[in-house]
Amino acid sequence: QVQLVESGGGLVQPGGSLRLSCAASGRIASIYSTSWYRQAPGKQRELVATISSGGNTGYADSVKGRFTISRDNAKNTVYLQMNSLKFEDTAVYYCNAYTGDEYWGQGTQVTVSS
Repeated sequence: QVQLVESGGGLVQPGGSLRLSCAASGRIASIYSTSWYRQAPGKQRELVATISSGGNTGYADSVKGRFTISRDNAKNTVYLQMNSLKFEDTAVYYCNAYTGDEYWGQGTQVTVSS
């Protein structure tokens, strides 16, 4: 079992920045990859960024160059640094850990509004 707790969401103006955190506990050593997904109202959940246990990263085209996924192994935490935020980045952001099974956090709301 893996438990995930997200934090760091909030209200930000267009062009602003936020950093999301995903703190993991439980069977952390079994995690192959950790990802951030988001779901906007009326839309399907979409993959935003992924970081593997080896440190390889991947991003959705819509966030490349603006978002950065990273992790602090000492804190068992994965971060999503979001810069140059746009209205269309508004969504609930979810942390996902893949061990062969999938685990999800509760989500954190990001609202980009002027």
